[in-house]
Amino acid sequence: MEYGTEQAQFQTCQANQPEVVDQMHQRRSANYKPNIWNYDFLQSLSSKHDLKEGIKERMEGLVEEVKPMLSEAVDSLAKLELIDCMTKLGLSNLFENEMKEALETVASIHNGVFTMEEHLYASALRFRLLRQHGHIVSQNELRRFKEGSILFNRSNGEDVKTMIELLEASHLALEGENILHEAKAFSTGILRERVSSLDGRLFKRTVHALELPLHWRVQWFDIKWQISLYEQREDKQSNLLELAKLNFNTVQATHQRDLREISRWWRDLGLMEHVDFTRDRLVESFLCALGLSQETRLSSLRKSLTKVVILILVIDDVYDLYGSLEELECFTSAINRWDSEQIQQLPECMKVCFRALNDVIHEIAYDIGKDEDWHRVLPHLAKAWADFCKALLTEAKWDNKGYTPSLEEYLSNAWTSSSGPLIMSHASFFVGHMNLEDLADLLERNKDLIYNVSMIIRLCNDLGTSTSERDRGDAPSSVVCYMQEANVPEDVARKHIKELINQAWKSINAHCFGNVETPFVRTFIDVTVNASRVAHMLYQFGDGFGVQDGDIRRQILSAVIHPIALN
Repeated sequence: MEYGTEQAQFQTCQANQPEVVDQMHQRRSANYKPNIWNYDFLQSLSSKHDLKEGIKERMEGLVEEVKPMLSEAVDSLAKLELIDCMTKLGLSNLFENEMKEALETVASIHNGVFTMEEHLYASALRFRLLRQHGHIVSQNELRRFKEGSILFNRSNGEDVKTMIELLEASHLALEGENILHEAKAFSTGILRERVSSLDGRLFKRTVHALELPLHWRVQWFDIKWQISLYEQREDKQSNLLELAKLNFNTVQATHQRDLREISRWWRDLGLMEHVDFTRDRLVESFLCALGLSQETRLSSLRKSLTKVVILILVIDDVYDLYGSLEELECFTSAINRWDSEQIQQLPECMKVCFRALNDVIHEIAYDIGKDEDWHRVLPHLAKAWADFCKALLTEAKWDNKGYTPSLEEYLSNAWTSSSGPLIMSHASFFVGHMNLEDLADLLERNKDLIYNVSMIIRLCNDLGTSTSERDRGDAPSSVVCYMQEANVPEDVARKHIKELINQAWKSINAHCFGNVETPFVRTFIDVTVNASRVAHMLYQFGDGFGVQDGDIRRQILSAVIHPIALN
């Protein structure tokens, strides 16, 4: 079912207008499908689960019922399993202090308290949760899997559960942690061997873990699945389940308000009335922004990042599909200088894109700085866009020459053209009340984190889109660059790119796990790392932006459109 599909009435921009710098340039088409999300449908979104008085009182009562459960848990393993359950159900923010206290208790007790039967399962769960919450944990706590590997009974459900937990823990590895590397290979092998003989919840959990680990998933997009799985448990706690459903629906109601507001902004901007070569993907852009920041308090960040993401798509299509090299050089120069005089000889479509970008950057700067500081914020945002466009121009030059760079040369530019640094530059202004000097220091100290997150965005994008881009003659992707450089077939190249993603995650993990000095920095790191997770979600099954009526549509329906039914 398509929700309110409408074909836009475009005022097309002809390639032979007198303003065009290069009248001989052949405009390309990616044959993108039209927008499937109708404006009136989006404006109709509303939720009876908005935080009204009756729902608020019920949730407060449930919180008080659930709160003692952690302190009353009989042992360390019970505490760990409850914390894991609360996290998967999306309740971490409601019990942050209680979970922190329980984990400190678990961390203070030696790993040897677990019985032989539960040791590896409990150790893997303990390792994962403690690392995620900033505790220092040695990989040696999981070395027992090597000692006891021959004891695993491949028909035993408990052993499968242990292997799932070992696999999840292995994705929190740092560089050089070979025990975790071996644990990943070992657990993956057993689970792949066993999956076809499993059924029920265990089958679903195994497929889920093999498909994408928890650490690489956007947690908010996984909550509905986890709630459904928890509901099937015989030992489920009814108050915990009800609280999870109510919490999801009330938070989703805030997201729906944001989407209604941002869809009005997009309609009023009117950009799609003047260009017909680009993707009209407002709701998909909102989903990306939502993946970076789900908390209700981050509404301004979500809406601003939606504006940034949808303009990234438009500008990317200007470089990939529309502009000639001469036009793109002129366009890049205009953005670098932020000089509207330089666009006068460009086609009307490109003028419209420049003006829209100019207007939106001013909007965001004003949202950040209000009356006093917006003019100080503006140059920082403008520079991020200029760097992004310069990287896109480099790729356009390669394409124009028919040049395929080495993988190293490609990646040295691609981490910027991925849009990661651009998105993080904007996000940094929304995470807390910091002066410009402190923000600059925040970005500099986390440059390696931003680099590796941007690398994952680019590499996931390439894995999902390289085939379609190659078919329409786009500039080479990392897959193509490595195929040519190493003289290998596509499947070997894709395997190499996946290994680069694994390596980037190890570097990211070094920033994830550890105490940070302020909540603002913690929020910035969380938002930045979530960009990697959004990339996995977007490109796991192909091009999430190009083919918007497939998996990404299902994700939108689940996360944004449909609340959870309550009994």
